[in-house]
Amino acid sequence: MIDEIDLRIIKALNENARRSFRELAKEVGVSVTAIINKIKKLEDAGAIKGYIPILDPEYFGYNLTAVIALRISKGKLLETQQLIAREPQVVAVYDITGEWDSVVIGYFRHREDLNRFIKKILSFRYVDRSVTHLVLNVVKDEKRLPLF
Repeated sequence: MIDEIDLRIIKALNENARRSFRELAKEVGVSVTAIINKIKKLEDAGAIKGYIPILDPEYFGYNLTAVIALRISKGKLLETQQLIAREPQVVAVYDITGEWDSVVIGYFRHREDLNRFIKKILSFRYVDRSVTHLVLNVVKDEKRLPLF
């Protein structure tokens, strides 16, 4: 169970995970040893899954973001989603409710890159149909968990 100190540590890491243990201890008001032990406990429990930089896709040449809805047939949803998730352009695969079975979010360098990807996905045995939306502007794309 997460206690008040755990929550304060997570909020601090959520703002900036590059802080030293010493800086975190000072901000949270506990010893460095307590910070180390609490973070290790949170990592072991799976509450903290890793630490990565938040990168700007456009800086690295990924100028297209696509949101792709898929209809997947014959009860092969999970295995098809896992296959799609292996594609390097894919950053998220969601199992959803409603008219579509799955939503895929991907970053692409150019239109031809997206075209090849869509054709590849549509060639998968159980993918029946897709609809692709191109992102025109990103208003919000928050990677941090909204902790209150």
